[in-house]
Amino acid sequence: MTTRKKSMLVLGMMSGTSADGIDVALARISGRPPKLSVKLEGHHHTSFSALVRKAILRLANGGPTTTAEISQLNFLLGEEFARAAIAACMVWRVPLRKVSLIGSHGQTIYHQGAASVFLGYPRLSSTLQIGEPSVIAERTGVRTIADFRPADMAAGGQGAPLVPFVDYLLYRHPKRSRIALNVGGIANVTAIPAGAKPKDVFAFDTGPGNMIVDALVEQFTHGRSHYDKDSEMALRGRLLPGLLNELMDDPYLKKQPPKTAGREQFGQPYMQKIQSWAKKHRAKPEDVLRTVTIFTSLSIANAVQQFILPRTRVDEVIVSGGGARNSLMMVYLAATVGFPIRFSSELGVQPEAKEALAFAILAYEAYHGRANNLPSATGASHPAILGKLVHGRAR
Repeated sequence: MTTRKKSMLVLGMMSGTSADGIDVALARISGRPPKLSVKLEGHHHTSFSALVRKAILRLANGGPTTTAEISQLNFLLGEEFARAAIAACMVWRVPLRKVSLIGSHGQTIYHQGAASVFLGYPRLSSTLQIGEPSVIAERTGVRTIADFRPADMAAGGQGAPLVPFVDYLLYRHPKRSRIALNVGGIANVTAIPAGAKPKDVFAFDTGPGNMIVDALVEQFTHGRSHYDKDSEMALRGRLLPGLLNELMDDPYLKKQPPKTAGREQFGQPYMQKIQSWAKKHRAKPEDVLRTVTIFTSLSIANAVQQFILPRTRVDEVIVSGGGARNSLMMVYLAATVGFPIRFSSELGVQPEAKEALAFAILAYEAYHGRANNLPSATGASHPAILGKLVHGRAR
């Protein structure tokens, strides 16, 4: 077994579909699968400025842009990610020279996992994460691995979800069958049967997580709030069955896995659909918000019933992501999913740190030349090494 002396301090960084800022996780990692040792040593969040967030969301929602703006934003976000890494290490009082590696997911501004026709090419899929890793490596002096998704897509996968590889390493159990549920902007599940081998694990995005709830809160509060703290607004509302039925009828929810979702499925046009329904039926904002919050829980429970239970039993659900802090969402999830719910914090990982930690682990595996995707989750034709290495300053 790898000794502590050979362990590495690795930073993982993530900005999700909500584009509210950058989560940074510090992990001490040693060994190799199946005896990988991972200890989360810190988590820090840095928010984007309103201007930067607005630009990200406009691009991610397919708004007008130019190649110049994409290029500039790529480098600007490289600076933002570097500043987040430096700020986190200052908070933790960890000198950057002691950090061996950085894994940065970057910021997704486009993801088309399913192949389609493009310029006469019959089957083309693509993805784009920005946040220039060369800038991160230069500013921090730490070798940086980024751009994880393209290698999986080149191998025939959808480039997502990637976190299930880490779920398998962290949560597999010889006797318990588990679901790892992450409720970020998009909600995704990883089914890990008892005693599972990698080929037995399967995962997919269930649909929207916090993304629609957060967008509605921003709209209803005119930008004063970015999320529904303690479910305060939704708890004042009542359920709108007509809207709930319409949301539950979305074709994505019925689509067979493997599947991945993002703003391309649940972005601006989807929001406009909800807004049009609310206007037509003169629905109160708090009623719409309560309904959408409950919809998120029901869509997750529905995915478990449709796609997981026919393949494996479930003993418990381990929840992470920002949605773990949404009390109404968690109450309805517990009531509808039908299995005991545990939070990732019970197993040593703060819910908000989970995805950033995942990219620390993915970077660690890539650095050691080991495959770090899960073909059963992404649909890739074979295991692949995901991520591109940028060396830091010469020492």
